[in-house]
Amino acid sequence: MPSITVIKTFCRELIAKQSAVRETEPDLVMDDPEKVAAYTSAGREDGVMAPVYLFHCAQICEIIKPGETVLDLGCGPATQLAMVARLNPETHFIGMDLSNEMLDKARDYVAQQNLSNIEFRQGDITQLTTFSDASIDAVMSTVVLHHLPDLDALEKTFTEIKRVLKPGGGLYLVDFGHLKSEKSIQDFAYQYVDRQAELFTLDYLYSLRAAFWPHDFSSLYQKHLSLFGEFYKTFVMPYMMVVKSPARRKPDSALKQQLDTLKLSMPKYHQTDLKDLMIFFKLGGLKSKYLN
Repeated sequence: MPSITVIKTFCRELIAKQSAVRETEPDLVMDDPEKVAAYTSAGREDGVMAPVYLFHCAQICEIIKPGETVLDLGCGPATQLAMVARLNPETHFIGMDLSNEMLDKARDYVAQQNLSNIEFRQGDITQLTTFSDASIDAVMSTVVLHHLPDLDALEKTFTEIKRVLKPGGGLYLVDFGHLKSEKSIQDFAYQYVDRQAELFTLDYLYSLRAAFWPHDFSSLYQKHLSLFGEFYKTFVMPYMMVVKSPARRKPDSALKQQLDTLKLSMPKYHQTDLKDLMIFFKLGGLKSKYLN
């Protein structure tokens, strides 16, 4: 059952009128060493984000295939990317980020995991100039797009994704959706304050405030990316929204078993959080054949 905080927020968002405003993040590029360290530490696979990483990992695995090249936009310290790459050793991944500080963390992390199927590039996700047209098999981006300053930048990113993707390519974009009420934003940001560093909590708060409104995000998706996938959002309160292409790989029982093992190895409270996320997305139309 969802936590009391989530239930209260759900009810508030159900009846609230739009009052919160989008606020661009204080730091559009996270390159402050202290902030990067706090984000990296709290955001690793065993941290508060564990249920979210597993959910997105299962979704991403559906839209990529062995032998393909997958581009991760805004890879950060590569926690999500490494998790996906570990489960897909025959797929080649390119992680791109604007922050060199983040990329240093990413390279160290991937080296620790002995992963050889990831390379990194420093770059701006609104200008994928190092990639040719129709050169990428699949594009992924997890909880990054809110870092963009405005809708202009978001549209440029969507345009570039459309340009570099091969016809019939895979796509998985996920980000926060802007909630109607500032109180809802505060409740989400501070829900796990006892489990994470203060800087991580503040970064989460700023991220929720910087999230794009679902109607704006959906409008640009319809304009540029509707041929590659469908738009989904969590039921009633769109604290997360997704663009996902149809499943592109054959059923993989070994992969499902690996994901089940990861799920069962999480603490019970993380399993509960994962279940809540799955329910809210399922009610919004998004399911996964690799998680149940």
